Amino acid sequence: MVIADAKTINRKIQGAKANSTTKAPTIPTYPNAPAPTDKTISTLQQCYYSLIDHFNKLMETILQKANYKPNETDLQTATLQTRLLNMKATNTELINNYTSWSNTRIKRNGILNNALSGLVPTALEEKKYVKSVFGVTSPQYKQVSRLEFNIIKTQ
Repeated sequence: MVIADAKTINRKIQGAKANSTTKAPTIPTYPNAPAPTDKTISTLQQCYYSLIDHFNKLMETILQKANYKPNETDLQTATLQTRLLNMKATNTELINNYTSWSNTRIKRNGILNNALSGLVPTALEEKKYVKSVFGVTSPQYKQVSRLEFNIIKTQ
């Protein structure tokens, strides 16, 4: 039972499906009909929180076996539990840092794109002003016309 559970967890991590003994019947097709496409749904579960969850389940599975006492330090339960705690802490830190980074980007985009006081709209208006004051052929306008300012699209 423990080995079967461990194999199931490994299949989830690897994205493999359990072997099926029944074969789907073939459907006859008409001449010149497009070939049927096999639509599959990915079973791969390799996002960080899924990997942590699978590792945790694998740990619970091997802890059920009282005779699991490997000689290798890397495979001992204390080392594996430390690794699991490290994975959870690192993932939490990543989530917190991503939130901070995302909020900083939103703030930056507000500073750059604000219609009234943003740097990009102000620069675009200044280019128009230099064009109207000095003319299209002036050296002053040629200097600023080469500068590009683009509104940053938010996602």
